[in-house]
Amino acid sequence: MNRFDLVKECFEKQAVPAERPAGLPSEYFGELVFDRAKMKKYLDAQTLKSLLDCIDKGHPLDRKTADGVALGMKEWALQNHVTHVTHWFQPLTEGTAEKHDSLIEYDGKGGVIETFDGKALAQQEPDASSFPNGGIRATFEARGYTAWDPTSPVFIQDDTLCIPTIFISYTGEALDYKTPLKRSLKAVSDAALPIVRLFDPEASKVYSYLGWEQEYFLIDESLYSARPDLMITGRTLFGHNSSKNQQLDDHYFAAIPSRVAEFMRDLEIAGHRLGIPIKTRHNEVAPNQFELAPIYGEANLSNDQNQMVMNLMDKIARKHGFVVLLHEKPFEGVNGSGKHNNWSLGTDTGKQLLAPGKDADGNLMFVTFFVNVLAAVQRHNGLLKASIASATNAHRLGGNEAPPAIISAFLGKTMTDVLHKLLELPSGTPIEIAGKKGRSLGLVEIPEIFVDNTDRNRTSPFAFTGNRFEFRAVGSSANCSGALTTLNAAMAEQLLDFKAALDKETAKGKERNVAIMDALKPIIASILDVVCFDGNGYDEAWQKEAARRGLDVQTSVPEMIREFLSPASVEMFTRTGVYSLPELESRNEVKWETYSKKVQIESRVMARMAVNHIAPAALEYKTRLLKIVKLTKEACGSLDGCRAEMEMIDRINHDLADINARVDAMVEARKKANAISSEYEKAVAYHGIAELLPPLRKSIDDLEEIVDNSLWPLPKYREMLFIS
Repeated sequence: MNRFDLVKECFEKQAVPAERPAGLPSEYFGELVFDRAKMKKYLDAQTLKSLLDCIDKGHPLDRKTADGVALGMKEWALQNHVTHVTHWFQPLTEGTAEKHDSLIEYDGKGGVIETFDGKALAQQEPDASSFPNGGIRATFEARGYTAWDPTSPVFIQDDTLCIPTIFISYTGEALDYKTPLKRSLKAVSDAALPIVRLFDPEASKVYSYLGWEQEYFLIDESLYSARPDLMITGRTLFGHNSSKNQQLDDHYFAAIPSRVAEFMRDLEIAGHRLGIPIKTRHNEVAPNQFELAPIYGEANLSNDQNQMVMNLMDKIARKHGFVVLLHEKPFEGVNGSGKHNNWSLGTDTGKQLLAPGKDADGNLMFVTFFVNVLAAVQRHNGLLKASIASATNAHRLGGNEAPPAIISAFLGKTMTDVLHKLLELPSGTPIEIAGKKGRSLGLVEIPEIFVDNTDRNRTSPFAFTGNRFEFRAVGSSANCSGALTTLNAAMAEQLLDFKAALDKETAKGKERNVAIMDALKPIIASILDVVCFDGNGYDEAWQKEAARRGLDVQTSVPEMIREFLSPASVEMFTRTGVYSLPELESRNEVKWETYSKKVQIESRVMARMAVNHIAPAALEYKTRLLKIVKLTKEACGSLDGCRAEMEMIDRINHDLADINARVDAMVEARKKANAISSEYEKAVAYHGIAELLPPLRKSIDDLEEIVDNSLWPLPKYREMLFIS
């Protein structure tokens, strides 16, 4: 089937009606999750108490409790026609992993019986050497373990009971995303709690919250299958812009195409049944680009749910004739896709630490944590950038609405003014909400309707939005844990240092409020003119100004990744207990190796498509032109009437020669890079190879504009980017 038939088929497709369960979402929400309601129904009282103490208070679980939990889970699972069980984990691949085991065992009578006990629930043993591990595990020392995470509910997917787990090596190092995330959650809670208790003595735990916004593209499956670059790399390595793309701003929030709406409904239903509170859906800015977002939630669970949704998206999209593209930049010239991470902290007593309080005391607590977040971001701005750096996200940062590769914080005029005023007034000055009390001199006033007093800056990678910070630089295909772990660890370190400074002020006999402000003022003075920036992040002047301020302006991904092993980063991670030095070293090896391999794959695919797809089409069209020239000369006796054809032939010759030379140069560059043993140095070499792709693309895109449309072998942007 040629590309014209494929396009016709796509436009003739009808929406597939969603298979909706009876009732409202509230009636089937969480039906496939072993949540607290199921625990109360299927567990005995003592087992339930022990499990909830583990989840809520961090108490350890003994084998007897695990057996009791497994017994209840098994009863529930069998009622839902479950036949298999898997430990569901998140290795360093940006995806998830699972190995399914049947529940059956011999019954001793020649038949089988379904069994499931605490041992099968608590632990499994996958081959750790077959996952990215940075040298921690080799083929001859392959043992690794998955261990149940009771704080993330078990769920059912098809016929399988899925148990969220951590993944560690035989020698104890983390080989996944969940383990460091959980360590960072504990670290930030432990560091924040002594400060929180100055304001709220009843608090016993601090939670980290995450609200992710998942952007993605959809493309018709048949068109996707006709583009080897999309299938293998997740993005179009070449393709001339459509005459119309997003310049009219007519796709954003527009009516959702019926086929897409049916896909979204099926996705929401599947998510709701799994306890994922998907709330928002809409068209994004670029053609074929969309977004979904859930209700805000606890970070560990919310991150698990994002991974579940990413898995669901592709499976459900295929049923509707689509493929989901989670690459950060699948199409050149239109917006890329991010996964904005809305992050905040709160207590088990219901206090939101990054939202203004109801009185002066609550506002002082808010300002204390607000300022320390900014200090942590300033202190580790290069590391936070490294936490979101990848070969794919590098294509998105700095253009078409995505923030630049410089980590700064947007505060808005309201909070900027508040911080300046705090520097000017005596320590201990009450911080009130304007409108709550009569205005008087000496008050630092925060507007009561606070959320509406903060503008939005889409060029800021880390923006305050009224009661949380939005980390906008995270890529759409990323595991949120990478960014969250780093952010939580940096915040934990900053809070430890702030508490030490506060203790020194308190030791001088100062009242609590005065001591807190005296500890905060030097921090406020240091951040206002460094990490705080409310302007246009795309402005070239900002790049120079950011460098002058001492912010990290590195744009090479391999160099960004090195920041994980800087002395300050190692000190921060080891001090907070989030990563050990061997874990940091191994993860950097994985990151560099992954970067090299992704660029290597792209360069191979692009070269082969240039030779096997593009060149033959160009040569065939050139042959047609030459025949026209020959016939014209035979008929007219001269080439005067063939000037246009001759110019086109010259362009084709030039582009083909350029393509041939650049493909040869890439092959030689890859040979040299592949001979390098150091993963860092190899990644640096492949960064150079990545810079060879855009010039090659330019020549291919030029040929697309010349060659007869009927001869072009691949779906074009104008055909892929508009779903009927």
